[in-house]
Amino acid sequence: MTSPSSTLVVPEVSLVPRHIAIIMDGNGRWATKRFMPRVAGHVKGVEAVRGVVEACARQGVEYVTFFAFSSENWRRPEDEVSLLMRLFVTALEREVSKMHANGIRLKIVGDLSRFDDKLQKMISAAERKTAGNTRLTVTICANYGGRWDIMQAVNQMLASNPGSGDFTEEQLAPYLSLAYAPEPDLFIRTGGEERISNFLLWQLAYTELYFTDTYWPDFDAAALELAIASYQQRERRFGRTSAQLAEQSPVAKC
Repeated sequence: MTSPSSTLVVPEVSLVPRHIAIIMDGNGRWATKRFMPRVAGHVKGVEAVRGVVEACARQGVEYVTFFAFSSENWRRPEDEVSLLMRLFVTALEREVSKMHANGIRLKIVGDLSRFDDKLQKMISAAERKTAGNTRLTVTICANYGGRWDIMQAVNQMLASNPGSGDFTEEQLAPYLSLAYAPEPDLFIRTGGEERISNFLLWQLAYTELYFTDTYWPDFDAAALELAIASYQQRERRFGRTSAQLAEQSPVAKC
């Protein structure tokens, strides 16, 4: 008898990850270590995003997804949350035209209903402006949680298929927030913590995990190269054996 999981398509493996997902951790600690307010770390973190996006484009990465603001981050001090929202607006004002000029597509996913009208309109405008770009897709996960993503996908699937039952993974997948992107090949978390923290829970099932003590503001193109080099040493089996991979292709081990 064939198990449901055995029918799933095995992703193509390449030396350069098609999709990199990143938790940008350590902004506040970076600032505190330098006797600076936490806001300074978040501002510096935006600069790091720009550098990593440029490096991904040069490396030939097709998708990069950043965890910018989780659904749990509303628990932070009110002044810090307010500052992060202002920083989000400023980043959109400064970066969208540059991204568009460089052929980069911007997507912002999450429960955006909690943001104010101005920010929601800016998000919609940015996505429309860059929709036709194909060099690199940058996704910002804002007010996002992996459990929320799965539940909203389930609810949409049920609403679209009333009276149906016994759904498959393939039927759910189109309703997930990142349905337009392949599942991440490489997950990076900076700042020394080694957990996923409710980020892309469904999508990270077979992703290679990479953790670094480097705080996000210090994560640059060289640090990205180290992460990709680590990824290239992994054997991505997707349930198969090493012997099966050896029979197929030398690229199976990145």
